Amino acid sequence: MSALALLSLGMLIVVIGIVGFRWHPFIALIVASLSVSALTPVDAIYEAQLGTEKFEALEAEGVVDEGARKKANSWFVSRVTDAFGSGCAGIALIIAMAAIIGKCLLESGGARRIVDSLMRRFGIQGTPFAFAVSSFTLGIPVFFDTVFYLMIPLAKAMRRASGKDYLLYILTIVAGATMAHSLVPPTPGPLTVVGFFGGTVSVGSMMLGGMAVGVCTVSAGIAFAFWANRRWTIALPDADISVSDTIEAGTLPPLWFALFPILLPVVLIGGQTIFSNFGIESPVLRFLGDKNIALILSAAVSILLLSRYRLASDAPMREAVQEALSAGGVIILVTAAGSAFGSILKDTGIAGEIGGLVDGGSSLALIAVAYGVTALVRTAQGSATVAMITAGGIIGPIAATASLPYSALYLALAIGCGSKPISWANDSGFWVIGRMSGMSPTETFKTVSIMMIVMSLVGLAVVYLGALLLPLV
Repeated sequence: MSALALLSLGMLIVVIGIVGFRWHPFIALIVASLSVSALTPVDAIYEAQLGTEKFEALEAEGVVDEGARKKANSWFVSRVTDAFGSGCAGIALIIAMAAIIGKCLLESGGARRIVDSLMRRFGIQGTPFAFAVSSFTLGIPVFFDTVFYLMIPLAKAMRRASGKDYLLYILTIVAGATMAHSLVPPTPGPLTVVGFFGGTVSVGSMMLGGMAVGVCTVSAGIAFAFWANRRWTIALPDADISVSDTIEAGTLPPLWFALFPILLPVVLIGGQTIFSNFGIESPVLRFLGDKNIALILSAAVSILLLSRYRLASDAPMREAVQEALSAGGVIILVTAAGSAFGSILKDTGIAGEIGGLVDGGSSLALIAVAYGVTALVRTAQGSATVAMITAGGIIGPIAATASLPYSALYLALAIGCGSKPISWANDSGFWVIGRMSGMSPTETFKTVSIMMIVMSLVGLAVVYLGALLLPLV
């Protein structure tokens, strides 16, 4: 089978498995990986291991690379398990630490402190901006669903207090959280995409670039939210009209302490990236700026935060950490399975075929390809993370071998932006937002889904402008 046929088969298995048979994404990705691995020709694997140029040179000399040939002849199941293990090695510790950070922020009241402080500083009129900033900030270490669960009661409380603007509050929360989810590590999607780019994109540069693009996309989302709020009125569900808005008893941590676990890895990893770009290197910077070390230090700070400011003081702290690791374990499995799927797709030689279609991968057209592939997979099967992982496995190897006139970071950011459209009935987040807010599926689509498309297109435009005006090469 050709590489394009194998790619199509793998994507069909993922989409049909998740949408048609209701498989868990982990199962769908593993089945797709095994199927593609079993059907990939040995010669294609051998060539993909070497790269086209080296393969052709060795063929001309009649020389065989024993290491690559051994990998090509290995059992198809072993290639999947090896790729799965490599995927775990790259992301497991980071995701586990991020899960602990998120849980500790919630259990300690740190997340609530961040939101409350921003609402006080922005004032009633600035509440939509406070919601967007809060959800984007919390969306870096906390997964999207959890951020929405945390903040939707605040949106309902503001609606009861003001008597209006319920849709505005919902959309600004979604705008911030969903863009952080797709653009800023250590969330699984962008974290795994970085790994596919073979060192040409670092976690630190993805953090900084994701936040820069995020400012533009979230701003577009806020603008759409104001427009939609004037056009449509969404009623507060009857069950929420008479709910008390009394804040939970307990002492919330100070704002600086609540923000510290979030900002620490950004400063350490991003700072190390900036210093490296200026040629400043030191063992201390390299140690503290390592993504694993930075997240471990941040998790330690978050555990200290929880130990001092537990809202539920009777619950053992060990249980909070256990719950966080349990939730993080599922994310690790899905992400590592996606990483394995991307590695198996790479072995088919798909990077060479797609790269040949876009002028060897050297043109700006590759940004559109990265965006389009991600958007296609997202629309078909619903998960932004799975879409990013799939696209990263296809585009990353192209960027690693092509002579790009711009930084490969822009391709990674295009993948992040492409994971937003189109959110519809096969997306769990679509139903979470609709059910928690009280909106019908039609209302959710014409407001939330359209806003995501708008933010996605604005992000693509920003990425194109960046690649043209600030290529970073």
